[in-house]
Amino acid sequence: MTDARLPLWYQVTESLRARILGRAPDEPLRLPTEAQLAAEYAVAVSTVRQALATLETEGLITRRRRHGTFIVPNQAHPPLHVLGTVDTILAQQAGDDVRILRRSPVPTPAALTAHFPGVETLIEFQRLRLQDGDPLSHAENHIRPEHAEKIADEDLRTSPMTKLLRDRAALDLARIDNTVEACPAPPHIAELLQVALAAPVLRSTNVTYDTRGHVVDTAVIHYRADRFQYTVSLDLTGSQQ
Repeated sequence: MTDARLPLWYQVTESLRARILGRAPDEPLRLPTEAQLAAEYAVAVSTVRQALATLETEGLITRRRRHGTFIVPNQAHPPLHVLGTVDTILAQQAGDDVRILRRSPVPTPAALTAHFPGVETLIEFQRLRLQDGDPLSHAENHIRPEHAEKIADEDLRTSPMTKLLRDRAALDLARIDNTVEACPAPPHIAELLQVALAAPVLRSTNVTYDTRGHVVDTAVIHYRADRFQYTVSLDLTGSQQ
């Protein structure tokens, strides 16, 4: 457990979620026992049970009395969580089928000149994520050319951009400013996500900064509203008098 501001059960939940979502196809479906998990995380068994109950409610696991706890294979895409460790959040984007729609230099869009002062050309990436053949989301990223050259197409099919900027471009990332809003699907997004024109979608706008305060990535991601939920957990324990 690494963050004293978050309840222990929540931290265990997010760690287990990352383990489940990042599981390789050939790894076993059975999770360790409650006692083993409690020892691994150095928490009480009751804390582990609370975490497992949350994951069971989401359909990520199933618990069978006297048999154990098992990961549910090929489950529907889980809610989109935005609280937890960076690896937990990145793990939610792993494992899906990703198609690269575009990778090319473009003049820096007028809307991004404030984020990339003095940069005349950016590399634009467009990717479509699918699960079992159904589109889940469309992502459009703009990053600096010197960073893009360190990222291979195969990397883009297996990892989210934030992870690649950290691990492939070796950038020291500091934070991501994120805004999520509901909006009608524009024509090209509706076609890609296979939803009706102007159907509601979730639009996530993200700006990633390095430790020097420079913007290294801007992303606009459209999620199908019928396949994703936006979940926020509020910890009220610190506000009680």
